[in-house]
Amino acid sequence: MKKFFTIFFITLGVIFFLLILAVTLFFIIDPYNIKPLLKGVAAVEMQQDAQKNTTNTETGQSENVDKNPVLNESQEKVLETFGVDPAAVPSSITPQQEACFIQILGQARVLEIKAGGVPTATEYFKAKGCL
Repeated sequence: MKKFFTIFFITLGVIFFLLILAVTLFFIIDPYNIKPLLKGVAAVEMQQDAQKNTTNTETGQSENVDKNPVLNESQEKVLETFGVDPAAVPSSITPQQEACFIQILGQARVLEIKAGGVPTATEYFKAKGCL
């Protein structure tokens, strides 16, 4: 019985070590592009704090900078949480890009987003190749 427990716990230790090694490799290699999301959350919080602290010296009111004229404020915030700079998103969409979006997301969802709907993280990563 003692031998059984020894083998059992050694096996669990090896499995635990392999899991830690796999998680470390996934974090280093990042095949699913998760790092920008992790870094993006911290960067967005710092940007929001910086925006709150930015004031106009003449009026004493905060400046609200529109980074992309095509996107509304909620869409810009969502992109920032994904770790994407809204200024880097194109301000016009070509017909080929729109066809790609429709193929991936569907006509109804594309129309919702064009009308001001906020894309989800899954939709963004699916359609990222179209940009």
